[in-house]
Amino acid sequence: MSDVATEVRDILVSHLGTEERRLTDDARLTEDLGADSLDVVEIVMSCEERFAIAIPNRVATRLRTVGEAMRFIETEMAVR
Repeated sequence: MSDVATEVRDILVSHLGTEERRLTDDARLTEDLGADSLDVVEIVMSCEERFAIAIPNRVATRLRTVGEAMRFIETEMAVR
């Protein structure tokens, strides 16, 4: 597991209080993990701070799964 994946999972556990074993790449943030709109905003803000990136609202609203979030962050970090 990459460092990004580990840190994203840490953020999700912190904000959602979910068990790490539930954080598969295809786990949906809202439907499977129970994140509401405020949770998503807080998760996005934590990711922006932790990785020193910007996640535009238009992108944040399209990130549906744990894997999509990790891939977006990894891509953003690669272009820096």
